Amino acid sequence: MARVILLSGRISSGKSKLSGGLQERFGARVVKTKDLIRNLAGNLPPERQSMQEFGEKLDRETKGQWVADAVVTAIKVVPTDGLLVVDAIRILAQADAIRARVGTRVLHVHLHASKKELARRYEVRKKHTEIRELPTYDDLTRSDTERRIDELAQAADIVIDTELSAAADVLARAAGNLGLFGREYDRVVDVLVGGQYGSEGKGNIAFYLAPEYDVLVRVGGPNAGHTVYAKDGPYVHHQLPSGTRNGSAKLLIGPGAVINPGSLLSEAQDCGVTPERLVIDPRAMVIEPRDREAEADLVKRIGSTGQGVGSATSRRIMDRGAPIRLAKDVGDLKPFLKETQLALESAYAQRRRIFLEGTQGTGLSLFHGEYPYVTSRDTTVAGTLSEAGISPGRVNRIIMACRPYPIRVQSPPEGTSGIMEHEISWEIVSERSGIPLDRLKATEKTSTTKKDRRVAEFDWDLLQRAAALNAPTDLALTFADYISADNEKAYRFEQLSIDTIRFIEEIERIAAAPVSLISTGFGRRTIIDRRSW
Repeated sequence: MARVILLSGRISSGKSKLSGGLQERFGARVVKTKDLIRNLAGNLPPERQSMQEFGEKLDRETKGQWVADAVVTAIKVVPTDGLLVVDAIRILAQADAIRARVGTRVLHVHLHASKKELARRYEVRKKHTEIRELPTYDDLTRSDTERRIDELAQAADIVIDTELSAAADVLARAAGNLGLFGREYDRVVDVLVGGQYGSEGKGNIAFYLAPEYDVLVRVGGPNAGHTVYAKDGPYVHHQLPSGTRNGSAKLLIGPGAVINPGSLLSEAQDCGVTPERLVIDPRAMVIEPRDREAEADLVKRIGSTGQGVGSATSRRIMDRGAPIRLAKDVGDLKPFLKETQLALESAYAQRRRIFLEGTQGTGLSLFHGEYPYVTSRDTTVAGTLSEAGISPGRVNRIIMACRPYPIRVQSPPEGTSGIMEHEISWEIVSERSGIPLDRLKATEKTSTTKKDRRVAEFDWDLLQRAAALNAPTDLALTFADYISADNEKAYRFEQLSIDTIRFIEEIERIAAAPVSLISTGFGRRTIIDRRSW
């Protein structure tokens, strides 16, 4: 049975904010006694005195059972590991009646503060309340019930002085005393990263797995495009999680993300995403037009996408104390803004499954790639977790995506986009795989800038280094059709070509992880799922 949390305390002691916090952060269902009074009274005027008098009448007639009746009804739709919060009980008989009906799964939290502080809060409250309040705080004590509420502290399981505590502090103290933070961290987060130079087909994998998760998180910036096969054909996600169109999971963009507000809102509109579903952290960095201008030389030197992500990131570091725009400063984003840490903690508390999607690839990591031919961030699991604000202790599975032939963007005229060991041509890939050359060349263009890609033989040393940096529990092999076009017809592992099976076996030995997902093409049923989880 769900746990029942009873709140008590004088008016303005902080009960409503605490119940709201428990609802938002821990998914609690809230029963408000003021709403019960309105429903039971019918045409009762919306004023404090009338509500107090009717509540006292109900207590006299039922000995407090009217609140217990509502709790017994409400708890039927609360999950067995969930919370039902009663905001609020006013006499001990109400608490006793609930305990008698529900049992030992009841905890009583009493809030209090000095009369002076309560009177100050009450004056503020009167300006915003939906009911007509009494003129002064002293007028509240005309009600014998209100005058004696502090007597409930003696019988409460938890008593919190809210005098010098903000609402967030009260929530933290109450949740801690209620054991809602737990003594162990549930490992509910699975992470997907690239093991090469990006374009490993992570979007297709993320799209396939999305229905299994309650929350999808993406970081990075719009310099990475993840292509998915949606119902209406291919679609490229630049800033939203790749599983957006495959399910109804909550979508989060973390504080370490770098965003282009215009294109992000356009993508949200394309996908029918509302503020109820998408949460953007107010601290995400905003790309300005000057950031794209500042990267013109990088485009020429190393084949950068030139989307302004690196420049914006640099300004975030160097312009501390100077005016810069974060997501919270963009008016059009306001409906979507909320601290993603709060959304994540709510998901943790409810044991929701979370999928964190990394962008680009380990070989492009600012710290671990071949500098200077790298991107502007750390693309490993550790970097991705940091940008999202997720502790490594929350991680359950780490999936690292690789392709048989790694790629990099075509080198610019004035420089190179980076070295790849044993570079080959698409003609060779076509000859080996049996895939027509024109189809390969049409496919192998970058998702963001539509530039041609270079290709190379599989880099076994890069695989080992990426595995050492990311410690994957699972591998995803994408573009298996590039080994043999016959793999496009495979729906089971044993239907893959013998060369593909041998290739997979060697990958597993070197990376010390199983190849659990195999992508054989780009379509609705092109992933062979070998997972044991």
